Amino acid sequence: MKKRTLITTLMVAAALSGGTLVPVVRAHADTVTQTTSSSSSRQTSTTHTISKSYVVYGSGAPESVYSNLNSTMGVDSSFTKLTATASDYEKYIGNGTTTNAAMISSVAIAPSDPGSGVRVNIKKYDGESNITEVTAQQYAMVAQMAGVTDVTIVVTANRAVSGESALTGVYKALAADGQQLDSQNTSAANQVLDATQGAINENSGDSSYPGKLMAAVGNVSKQVAKDKQNGQTDNFADIQALLTKALQKQGIESKTSSSSQTTIVNALITFRDSPISNSKTYVNNVTNTINNVKNSTGDLMNKAKNWANSEAAKTAVKDAQNWFQKLIAWIQNLFNN
Repeated sequence: MKKRTLITTLMVAAALSGGTLVPVVRAHADTVTQTTSSSSSRQTSTTHTISKSYVVYGSGAPESVYSNLNSTMGVDSSFTKLTATASDYEKYIGNGTTTNAAMISSVAIAPSDPGSGVRVNIKKYDGESNITEVTAQQYAMVAQMAGVTDVTIVVTANRAVSGESALTGVYKALAADGQQLDSQNTSAANQVLDATQGAINENSGDSSYPGKLMAAVGNVSKQVAKDKQNGQTDNFADIQALLTKALQKQGIESKTSSSSQTTIVNALITFRDSPISNSKTYVNNVTNTINNVKNSTGDLMNKAKNWANSEAAKTAVKDAQNWFQKLIAWIQNLFNN
């Protein structure tokens, strides 16, 4: 008994004095069923993450650039490889049609810690910023509104594109992982992406604006969802008032044109009418992504060097396991002597 106590004490002391503690990252997908007060029907909405890492190449990117895309995004052999096509865009975005050749953006997605929300990095390709319109903050909040959470996403393109199709790859990766997003949710989220683009373009000289705008939009979506779950369906005027207040809190109400605000309100009405607004897990998880975007500027929201499930991360875990085994061997040798 004394030996066991001493071993435990030595192990704790060693950990406190410089041992590496490696948290176990557990991916999860939870489903919440809510009953709305206006109807006896039950609507189910889901919030998802993934169990492993994926890279999804745009079908318009030739295979000859895959190696460079992998290097740019930090993709290694542990990532499952997929291709996003025009039919995927129509399936997951549902906003008109496109062609395979127009699917240029590529994405990599990996699971992160529970409660971390969505973080997005936009990487330069050969030194060029080829995602020319959509910001990291837009990608993050829109993915959360579509039902994605607790992931890090990296976006790039081998030539200049606006970036709207990149989320197709994210949604396809989740589907491949067995996490099928509701098409009504993804369509509503994409309308928010389109609706916020005008305001961001109007403030292209302010690097802090996208984060502040998407935090405001996220806060309004959270309140709209909470109100709906409490039996109150916010109308246009209600949502407009919520947006004005949220923009004022972020200090950007005067920088956001009335026409842009109207467009955003209409998109939030579509969100209100989508299944995910019935989800309590959305209300909880969107807070994490709001915190990620509100103070972020530029293209890098997650500056961690190592991806979950990457070879570098596996090496770190292996090193920690080796350290622990060496500690046990040292303790055993101490008693043997």
